[in-house]
Amino acid sequence: MPMVPWMLQASPRRRWLVGVSGGADSVALLRLLVAHGFRNLVVCHLNHGLRGKAAAGDAAFVAKLANNLDLPFETRKADVEKLSAERGESIETAARHERLAFFADCATKHRCNRLILAHHADDQAETILWNLLRGSHGLKGMAAEKRIKVSRSVELEIHRPLLACRRDDLRAWLASNRWRWREDATNAEPVAVRNRLRNEALPLLGEISGRDAVPMLLRAAAGVDDAERITRWALEQARVRDPQGRLHLGALRAIPEALRRAAVLDYLLESAVPGISRDLLDQALGLLDTAGPARINLPGGGWLRRKEGRVYLSK
Repeated sequence: MPMVPWMLQASPRRRWLVGVSGGADSVALLRLLVAHGFRNLVVCHLNHGLRGKAAAGDAAFVAKLANNLDLPFETRKADVEKLSAERGESIETAARHERLAFFADCATKHRCNRLILAHHADDQAETILWNLLRGSHGLKGMAAEKRIKVSRSVELEIHRPLLACRRDDLRAWLASNRWRWREDATNAEPVAVRNRLRNEALPLLGEISGRDAVPMLLRAAAGVDDAERITRWALEQARVRDPQGRLHLGALRAIPEALRRAAVLDYLLESAVPGISRDLLDQALGLLDTAGPARINLPGGGWLRRKEGRVYLSK
């Protein structure tokens, strides 16, 4: 069984939402939680409506798995392709928004905002590489624990206990117990950015360096953790947020540009703004100039607005 320290520390008596797609990673997560004595779980599955009968098969598989484990099951079907066109978003962004909305509804229904997701070390390496290429986050991956405000009434507390586990190890463990999972054939298609990073970029980096690229990227990202902690401390000392959580214009102007950028990035991430790029951060910093525009458009809808000495998100 893969070693997961989080599961030895977290309370199995508390209620937890668990995102389960039916793929090997999320099935392994659910099986590991049950093996560690977690029984107060709510299995949550969103059908994105992108893969026809295969997606319906995934939903049926997860429903049966939840039933076999005697766990409550929540599901919903979304037409992500249609929503993507209506909102002018990428398929990936629209899917992410629908997942968060679905999890928020599950949180309200079950009075539980604690959500466990199955992202692992290989996912983390892909995230680090993509953030590096976009230029907005630097060598930054996903947080093991994070809060995301989905709406005025719901803030999800997200936990990713498998970030130190490798994909192949999780699959090997499932196979050793003869536990089935669903394969998503689209993961091998060179369409989505994630797929190309996973199937092309990371193997090529490994070939060039002569070693597994995943641990190298994880170590590189871990090396910036101390600097990030210092940055967070500096932002707290600068008091760049007001009591309502909005960015304080005067406080932003009083700190170095690098800290301003970090403050704006932190605010956008906390607000679950998708597709944050270096260009977007430059536009956001431009709001500090009162002679310039008072708002900018954000990916996924809404604006970042300057008004009455504050910078904040508005819909």
